[in-house]
Amino acid sequence: MKALLLLLFLPLAAMANALQSADAKRAPADQRTAAQRWADLAKAEAPSFRRHVVPLFSRAGCSGRECHGAFAGQGGFQLSLFGYDFDKDHKEMVADAEDGSRIDLKKPTDSLILTKPSLDRGETHKGKKRFDKGSWEYNLVLRWIQGGAKLDVAETGEFDRLEIAPQEIVFKKAGDTAQLRVMAHWKDGKIEDVTQLTRFRTNDDSVADVSATGMVTCKEKGDTHIVAFYDNGVHPVPVMLPASAFTAAKFPKVPTRTKVDELVVNKLRKAGIVPSEICTDSEFLRRVSLDLAATLPGPDEVRAFLADKSPDKRAKKVEELLKSPGYSAWWTTLMCDFSGNTPQQLNNGGDLQLNAQFSRQWYDWIQKRITDNMPYDQLVAGMVLATSRSTPEQGYEDFAKEMASYFRVENRADFASRPDMPYFWQRQNVRKPQEKALAFAHTFLGVRIECAECHKHPFDQWTQTDFKQFQAFFEPVSYGSRRTDEAMNYATLTKELQEKLGYDRKKQTNRNEYRKKLGEMLRAGEVLPWQEVFVNPPKDKKALSEKDLARLKQKNPTFDGRVFTPKILGGDEVMLTKYPDPRGPLMEWLRGKDNPYFAQAFVNRAWAVYFGRGIVEPADDMNLANPPSNKELMDFLAAGFVKSGYDMKWLHRTIVNSDTYQRSWKTTPSNKLDGKNFSHALIRRLPAEMVFDSIAMATASASGQARFVADVDNRAIGPNATISGKTKGGDSYTLKTFGKPARIMNCDCERSSDPTLLQTIYTRNDPSLLALLDSSKRDGVGWIEELRRSTSPEFSREKLEAEMAKSEAGKQRVQQTLAELAAKQQVVAEKDRQKYEGQIKELDQRIDRTKAELVSAIARKPVDFDRVIEEVFLRTVSRPPTKDEFARAKADLGAAATPVDGVRELLWAMLNTREFMVNH
Repeated sequence: MKALLLLLFLPLAAMANALQSADAKRAPADQRTAAQRWADLAKAEAPSFRRHVVPLFSRAGCSGRECHGAFAGQGGFQLSLFGYDFDKDHKEMVADAEDGSRIDLKKPTDSLILTKPSLDRGETHKGKKRFDKGSWEYNLVLRWIQGGAKLDVAETGEFDRLEIAPQEIVFKKAGDTAQLRVMAHWKDGKIEDVTQLTRFRTNDDSVADVSATGMVTCKEKGDTHIVAFYDNGVHPVPVMLPASAFTAAKFPKVPTRTKVDELVVNKLRKAGIVPSEICTDSEFLRRVSLDLAATLPGPDEVRAFLADKSPDKRAKKVEELLKSPGYSAWWTTLMCDFSGNTPQQLNNGGDLQLNAQFSRQWYDWIQKRITDNMPYDQLVAGMVLATSRSTPEQGYEDFAKEMASYFRVENRADFASRPDMPYFWQRQNVRKPQEKALAFAHTFLGVRIECAECHKHPFDQWTQTDFKQFQAFFEPVSYGSRRTDEAMNYATLTKELQEKLGYDRKKQTNRNEYRKKLGEMLRAGEVLPWQEVFVNPPKDKKALSEKDLARLKQKNPTFDGRVFTPKILGGDEVMLTKYPDPRGPLMEWLRGKDNPYFAQAFVNRAWAVYFGRGIVEPADDMNLANPPSNKELMDFLAAGFVKSGYDMKWLHRTIVNSDTYQRSWKTTPSNKLDGKNFSHALIRRLPAEMVFDSIAMATASASGQARFVADVDNRAIGPNATISGKTKGGDSYTLKTFGKPARIMNCDCERSSDPTLLQTIYTRNDPSLLALLDSSKRDGVGWIEELRRSTSPEFSREKLEAEMAKSEAGKQRVQQTLAELAAKQQVVAEKDRQKYEGQIKELDQRIDRTKAELVSAIARKPVDFDRVIEEVFLRTVSRPPTKDEFARAKADLGAAATPVDGVRELLWAMLNTREFMVNH
């Protein structure tokens, strides 16, 4: 036994000795403040350029955008913005040092970088006094100059991290203060107090303010973060003053059914915020139906849900919605928002104007995967790693044949069944490598790195070098005609077709006729020239020839001749010569267990859809200075999303089945001002697509509502509206009025939920809305017209039978016309085929509608207008009217010319209520 214990002990002892040895190598932390270290010039140590001088100038504001960090600098003196380019800043400071200028090595006290900011010797400084002569700041800079003004970046080594105490500040009352202490950790083991060399910022100065020395002052109730910036470190510190006395043991007992609830309530307990009660069944049904499936619940659905006494009816409704067409259509629409699917930016580089078709294929490709619940990482991989050719071995001719199969009229192949979707890289606004880098970061990481394209990111760790190294991944990704040795390629096929069809590109003769013939060939499925997304073979960038460098300079005028090794954001450098596709290591990184963005980005965007704001807000601006309002919640959801295999439905279920999602919008005294801790439901204006679809559904006939739920093709959340903005009964004007995004920018802010005067005018008297009210264009006959017919003797059984016979005869005529056209032509033109098939579909709907009216007419009973009043409320706000609302509505119906006219006015009024226009 002793021998066994000895064997077990020896490895532990060796480990302890190793740890002690590592601790011994690590230098002891320097606890002295900068003021203590440089207050006495005679005893002052030699400062480091990177660790002390540059941070001092940054904290003093010298390298800010209003001063020498501006694009053109100030007074001929330019520093890198926020002080990140140490070589550049050193050169600027020591220019002409031998002759005495900004730095005078012979007479250090005459140096302009001392006399200007201290206003010494009568100097004037546009930036005013930044520190006093003889102060520790002055001494620090003077001591550096006296030591030779050296650039010591190589000797300093890399920055590791910041450590801040306290890690969290919870104040007891307004006016209280707390001092932050910042310790910098360097990878060489050195640790020092850099509090007085650190820049501080408050994220909400109404809650707390912070001085230049890190003294935090509480101003009023609420919670925010104080952010510390030093070197490449950005560190947020939570700061709060509880909203009430209900904290810790005084916090009321709040059930936490799920882990989400537990983590949210933990934060509320600390912040003194008592959450709202659970919402009513009708509020939940309307909220979750809109959020998950962008579809209002129908009147019968509301009645059935309210009557259901099952304890798990809410969870069952969630499962039902996750299987609905509306779910896949709505979340496809959102994914198209995030990824930038817009026909305005898509083309094929030639004479085939297929923008709309490409956009529709993009939508269909995503929708199939949302419907199948494909893991999110696989869906993303199909976009990130996509090229136009199905396999690396596929030749151009086979590629062209495959593309033809997606556009031919007869036996058209299903583009959505392709394993990948290349159109993300085909857009006109992602042609340059930097544009690709920005689009990739926004879409898949939820990160805005635009600032780092020109200078250090003001709120994150990214420098311009980081951006260029990240951009290097996308330089080999191209769209156009590939230069190959293949017998058939884009150029040869284009030339052959132009000669065959008699088109001279230079003279532009017969261009319209040429395009028309290409269109006919396209519909017939013939081989045509296609440009493509492809990846250039990897090269060793260090071995680029002068010719290659000149070509890169011509392609990108901002190219400065430096060649960057690709580097993952916050990760390692990657040698692309090891990978046939540079996006391969990027996708591996996205899926890596330690990736700080990929899973969180989708989790945060999904959360923002359900709550009106993200755990990080804005939802697509995840940076170190913009931390989550509840870090534990974000970490739990992101880790769970990854563990589930990136199961999107797991994420939806986890969120909407929580009490946190199901809380009422009605506030408590302590949470009425809370907008970021999810203590109550935030009232949210409906997105543009939901506004239009909800109006259409509220005004549709009963049979029209059923078709509306089942068929999303012509809804505002469907593919046709996504492509053109046009739906039956609506247009792009309506969707634009209510804030539908154009999908041009790398910003979720393109989608607007701000109320405008135009929106009010639209719901009051826009012709398209009035048309839906009176006789739904989408359905042929709207609900009001259906009511009017049910009370009118004109719509007798005999007349309805005659109308149905007329519709059936019309359908036969259209079918015969289409058959005759097909017999005359080898291939019917797409627009003609769509025209006649659309007419047949409309006639089928009219026949079905007339049959339903006939059944109703046979069994017609007097209309129960009390029930109709209830139906108006169920159709619009998804709840029965209150007693007072019912009484007033009944009085209005009685005062109208006819009861149906009264119902129309009531429905119009309800469509104009705030309750209808918001999700709550």
